[in-house]
Amino acid sequence: MEDNSEKTEAETFLKSLLNKNLRIYTTDGRLFIGTFKCVDPNSNVVLSLTYEYRQPSAQKLAAAAASASSDADADTVTADMTSRYLGLVVVPGKHIVKMEAEEFSSQAKSRSILERRDIYGNR
Repeated sequence: MEDNSEKTEAETFLKSLLNKNLRIYTTDGRLFIGTFKCVDPNSNVVLSLTYEYRQPSAQKLAAAAASASSDADADTVTADMTSRYLGLVVVPGKHIVKMEAEEFSSQAKSRSILERRDIYGNR
């Protein structure tokens, strides 16, 4: 019975994420940002309106380091991630390292109010 309640809780949580923006980090260092649409039994995640971000190549990092070393005041080296629009994607569950839901403070406030209603009932 306890296993069934965990499954129900997991389904409820996933349903709460539907149509929310997620950030998914993968084992190869890529980052996918898109709208959560569904997940399958193998933990593959489907995102729509997705952008992929990649770490800069070694060549770009070397060029950024060279330009930073010419500037005497620079203490750090910065290089932008490369990005591209992908649209609808399936991210294999076995390659997902971390998932984050994008939430604005206004969404968090309204969610916390709803959670208190669930706990304390309608007063």
